[in-house]
Amino acid sequence: MRTLKKIKIALVALLFTTAISAQDKKANNIDNSNIALQGYSPVSYLDLGIAQRGTKDYKSEYKKVIYYFTSKEQKAAFDKKPKKYMPQYGGFCAFGVYAGAKFRPDPNKFVVKDGKYFLFLYNIELDAQQLWLAENNHNTLVSKANSNWQKLGTTYN
Repeated sequence: MRTLKKIKIALVALLFTTAISAQDKKANNIDNSNIALQGYSPVSYLDLGIAQRGTKDYKSEYKKVIYYFTSKEQKAAFDKKPKKYMPQYGGFCAFGVYAGAKFRPDPNKFVVKDGKYFLFLYNIELDAQQLWLAENNHNTLVSKANSNWQKLGTTYN
């Protein structure tokens, strides 16, 4: 009887951790490696205004997601205030979220504004960063994207 109870407890714990992991992938643009931003440094985006790929030598984990940095100073800045460096919309394309969908962005296409950074899809057919900028109304776009993100952040799309 005790063995059966232990098995049930272990099964519930396993289901709970699986649900938490699934939530991470709904709210964060990560693959099975759990590496955010395709390895680009969140500190570089926000503090330097440039896209720089981090290295495995400088990495941190925050809420089960791994972030890479270019230096120990960047890692220290992130570790001190990780919420400050979180990408908007879990690192999904901001224009896509505005439009009601999740798309993987090009890590080199971004906008920094009001202490936040927004990433954008870019491919041969669409430059979402240019669409965002052409609207010339950042606050309206952000307001709509924030509203859409309340639902999108809890779904696979």
